[in-house]
Amino acid sequence: MDNLSLIQPSLAYEAELMTYREAFDEEHIYGGANLAQYEKIADWLSYLEKMSDESTCPPDRAPSTTFLCVRQSDNAIVGMCNIRHHIKTAFLLNIGGHIGYSIKPSERLKGYATRQLHLALLEAQKMGLEKVLLTCAEDNIGSEKTILANGGIYEDTRYDASDDENIKRYWIDLEKLVEFNW
Repeated sequence: MDNLSLIQPSLAYEAELMTYREAFDEEHIYGGANLAQYEKIADWLSYLEKMSDESTCPPDRAPSTTFLCVRQSDNAIVGMCNIRHHIKTAFLLNIGGHIGYSIKPSERLKGYATRQLHLALLEAQKMGLEKVLLTCAEDNIGSEKTILANGGIYEDTRYDASDDENIKRYWIDLEKLVEFNW
């Protein structure tokens, strides 16, 4: 099984990031921290820096840290995740949660999402979070399975009027993480 690691985005991955962005076409890149909105990776990296600090993050947003999920055998980006340092906004508490993530379309159904989320949970633990909220659209069976495999406990389903969809909400206690043998 391929080894994966989470790394901070950098210009060293510029070509890979462009390919990752293009792979999603019109599909939203969950956990991509607005990557699709930036033509230049350097500008996106500046945005990530701003978003990582409470003092430079816009007041209606939560500071966050973004990671690339890299397959070690070929240094390819297979996924991305974004960990919010808190969920004090109504949107994050009801719809967005602490962690957003995506897997490159060509890399799906390989078990990478479960492993990437596990690595993200370990990072959230290092950040001092004790419990995290994860959410997914009611019809996103793959994401639901990923959350459940990592110990997600269902709380409820809430309606997201902006996207006209139901969102399932799960909590994961970071002191009781599921252990995997990868």
